[in-house]
Amino acid sequence: MVPNCRTAASDDWTHKGEKLAAWLIGPARLTGDAVAVTSGLAEQLTAMGVPLHRLRIAMRVDNPLLTAWGIIWAPETAAEIFTISQALRDSSTYVGSPSQHVMETGTWFRRRLDQLEADDHTVLHELANAGFTDYVAVPVTFGNGIIQPAMFATRHDSGFAESHIALIKGLSVPLSAALEAIAMRRSTASLLATFLGEGPAAHVQAGAIHRGDIVETEAAILLTDMRGFTPLSLTSPPSQLLATLGRYFEAVADAVRAEGGDVLKFLGDGVLSIFQVAEDGRTAACTAAVRAVSRVIASARAEDLPPFVAALHVGPVMYGNIGSPTRLDFTVVGTAVNIVSRLEGIAKASGETVVCSEIFASAVPATLSRTIGRFEIKGLDGEHDVFAVAVEQVS
Repeated sequence: MVPNCRTAASDDWTHKGEKLAAWLIGPARLTGDAVAVTSGLAEQLTAMGVPLHRLRIAMRVDNPLLTAWGIIWAPETAAEIFTISQALRDSSTYVGSPSQHVMETGTWFRRRLDQLEADDHTVLHELANAGFTDYVAVPVTFGNGIIQPAMFATRHDSGFAESHIALIKGLSVPLSAALEAIAMRRSTASLLATFLGEGPAAHVQAGAIHRGDIVETEAAILLTDMRGFTPLSLTSPPSQLLATLGRYFEAVADAVRAEGGDVLKFLGDGVLSIFQVAEDGRTAACTAAVRAVSRVIASARAEDLPPFVAALHVGPVMYGNIGSPTRLDFTVVGTAVNIVSRLEGIAKASGETVVCSEIFASAVPATLSRTIGRFEIKGLDGEHDVFAVAVEQVS
């Protein structure tokens, strides 16, 4: 007869583990909050007696600049979100690391940090130097086959007990269930923001997905256009042309985002951006647009980019989905957009780098603009004052 080795203590431990797994699959998953899931998991593990002093979970993301994001928790600090750049994937920080092992093999990893060899990975030595004694990484596998690493570390002199390791390994599937929907939403949001811009992405995620889902708003509109693009395209190799265009687009997009605007369209060698007028009024939106142009000019000079022109206007626009039932585009339309397009032509013809409409000039300090004459603007009756903008004077 095999003796029954179960005890009240082991039954209680098993029951607590099952409760934690049920919490991950149910309430934790429904929070939609990765920080809450991670903090809750860590706090419940420590309450059960697991000597956890660091929990780090990394999750891949579809983003041209980032390879992953995640949450790191420690008992002495609040859990916080971190991001990992694409460049890190090729660095010694990742290559040969426990994270790479888990992600590429789908198997768990453990190492006693107080018994490391010289050839153990740098990450492990860094943790050991910080006072950690034991380390476990488990795979968190999503339904699409992507594997994420969840990494647990302790400073306890004896490290993790085998019962702690078994519990942590057993929670990998419930943890996957808790985090998968959250990670997928974040990845979708990242893709939408990459292709649509932050503002449009937020609208689409909020449900603006049908043709005609349009709101009327007021915005400062910026249109930039590279000079000499046609001859450049005829004389430059395609790879060089695309590299130059990419650097120019990056300079504009970075500047617009830095000033709180949204890049809506890449139009050949042009970029259409908007700065929505908020509670702080037209002056704030228009000044932000001027600062963005100033940033672009500084970047163009620093990177020896081809010259460009910029046109600025402010007015009401229709902002949202247009197109066919099966192919939609999130953009702005309206008279104000047409006007800024005409102003861009005036900038090229006049030799000015940055021009704006009279209504835009009236919304920014007088020192920032000077009249360059009166011009006919297609779509408007009569002639209208057009102004050059002294972007170097914006603060």
